[in-house]
Amino acid sequence: MSTLRLTALHTRYTLVETFRVPIAVIGSLAFPALAFLFFIVPQRVVADDPVFATQAVIQLMVFALMSNALFGFGISIAQARETPWDPYLRTLPAPAVARILAQVLSTGTLGLAALIPVLVLGATLTQAHADAAGLVLGLLALAASALPFLFAGIAIGYAMPMKVAIAVVQIVMFALAFGGGLFLPPVMFPGWLDVLSRFLPSRQAREVVIAAVQGGEVPWWAWGGILAWCAVLLTLALVLYRRDEGRRFR
Repeated sequence: MSTLRLTALHTRYTLVETFRVPIAVIGSLAFPALAFLFFIVPQRVVADDPVFATQAVIQLMVFALMSNALFGFGISIAQARETPWDPYLRTLPAPAVARILAQVLSTGTLGLAALIPVLVLGATLTQAHADAAGLVLGLLALAASALPFLFAGIAIGYAMPMKVAIAVVQIVMFALAFGGGLFLPPVMFPGWLDVLSRFLPSRQAREVVIAAVQGGEVPWWAWGGILAWCAVLLTLALVLYRRDEGRRFR
């Protein structure tokens, strides 16, 4: 069986396993939309302004992908490590890349699905607007800027047991969301917080996607920060994966 077919098969069963716990799927889809309803829609100064409303939609789309990446990788990997099934899968002759790609595809599918309610609410309840080209560029920028969160989730999953991972993921998610300007726009931040937030991958992702959708130049600290976070977190994830593999199979 080819690697591509194995990846598709593993993706299918990973999604089936996820949908067996409906509240997990409902939470992934509903939480970003509820945040949009509570934080954005009541602020009519923002919702009735096309520029601010579009940026608000983008912020919650970044949050949707970020939360799905952190939960989808961080908690799923930590949970799998505590079951005998995961070590057994590693002993099978199937290539590891098939399992890794399947996890990325399944989590990415749920992340993309979580964008739909936010887009619908933004289009119906606010003055947000984006043309087709901006929407496509925005989705591509979203996918690229989500990589640091993916690597962070993997690192958390291989670094700690599930009960600890749940708490850490929640703390990291809300810290990045509030500090990165995903719930409140950075223009509302005091000066010191605005400076600090520029070092967070969530703020950097926000700026990159806004530039892709609305046009304009991407700040150097945004794309440079995403590249730096990718390098650091990918290295950390690989080190923790190798450490976990050594503990289990030596």
